[in-house]
Amino acid sequence: MDTESLRKDFPPIRNSDGIYFDNACQTLKPDCVIEAMLRYYNEFPACGGRSVHSMATKVSMAVDESREKAAEFFGGDDPDCFAFTKNCTEGMNIVARGFGLKKGDTVLTTDVEHNSNHVQWIEMQEQVGIRRRYCRTSREGVFDIEEFKRTISKDVKLVSVGHVSNVTGCAVPLKEIVEISHDLGIPVLADGAQAAPHMKVDLKDLDVDFYSLSLHKMLAPSGVGLFYGKMDLLKKLRPLMGGGGIVGLTTYDSIKLSPPPERFEAGLSNYSGIVGVKPALEYLQRVGMDNIREHEFRLQKAVQKATEDIRGLSIVGPEDPKLRGGVFSFNIAGLNSHDIAMMVDNMAHILIRSGMHCAHPYFVSRKIDGSARASFYLYNNEKEIAKFAETLRKISEMFA
Repeated sequence: MDTESLRKDFPPIRNSDGIYFDNACQTLKPDCVIEAMLRYYNEFPACGGRSVHSMATKVSMAVDESREKAAEFFGGDDPDCFAFTKNCTEGMNIVARGFGLKKGDTVLTTDVEHNSNHVQWIEMQEQVGIRRRYCRTSREGVFDIEEFKRTISKDVKLVSVGHVSNVTGCAVPLKEIVEISHDLGIPVLADGAQAAPHMKVDLKDLDVDFYSLSLHKMLAPSGVGLFYGKMDLLKKLRPLMGGGGIVGLTTYDSIKLSPPPERFEAGLSNYSGIVGVKPALEYLQRVGMDNIREHEFRLQKAVQKATEDIRGLSIVGPEDPKLRGGVFSFNIAGLNSHDIAMMVDNMAHILIRSGMHCAHPYFVSRKIDGSARASFYLYNNEKEIAKFAETLRKISEMFA
């Protein structure tokens, strides 16, 4: 993988001396994605799926092409099993609200979930009376399949897990989780926001029932997510929102829902964003998902080695770089994580995340105030790691 050549494709890298280490939040966009979005606005800025004029037809065709590319990329046989959403959170909520859970039904998650797989279950407890059960992880947030086997039982109606943690970078063995759950007749929903951008995800091989992800974390435009479900289950799901686009016919007192995926795409869509999905996924295919994963492991090893002697620095999560992927969460004794983030920006224009990263239960349960987080992607390199480590060392020497 030629990282130096790839870096030339990203305007923020070409036009700035800054270092972007906030990829777990959102990735930069290559020229081909930006050009696709501009082509929509310059050539066919109309509404898809409604009007029959030629410009609208171009929009509908472009959306179909992006949907077909998504199905191919993620190993799906049927593009209609893929709905475009705003983000991963919307897809997770489609299942939570539309699955038909009733009072007393149990949902099993882990204790290290992002709020996209946590908040709606708390709300469902309060509003519907469902029960929540947690599979406990280690102090470092590492998943234990034996603990999962002890926690799951036939009274569970749905298993909902994050495929990869946005705090520790740790992955769960999703295929094994699905097999164990299916043996008990339990469907599985997975939050793939931090997995899909960094590893090969083959939904057919995983056999997962529902999978949600944020395409803006994998080079596609902001505000575009993807929600997958097996067709027989999608047909049973109630849509999250009502309105235009999700119905075939309405009368004064009845509605007839459109088939999937349209029933999950209410209202006017982010057409320019969806048009940018196809070139983003094609770009990732050219680079190779296995190459991206190996590159991130190299960067993780490099950052841990470069920072291991920094006074007061501690890693949040496991220290084994093979367990972490491209996420490096850390603290420096005596400093607030927000202070660290502002200092690395002011001193060296290095852009990282700070706080609890929308994974509050992880930090609260472990009595940690939060962390600074550097997250890497295909365009980051070892020179940036070295500058980052040098800046952290100065901060430690001056303030820790």
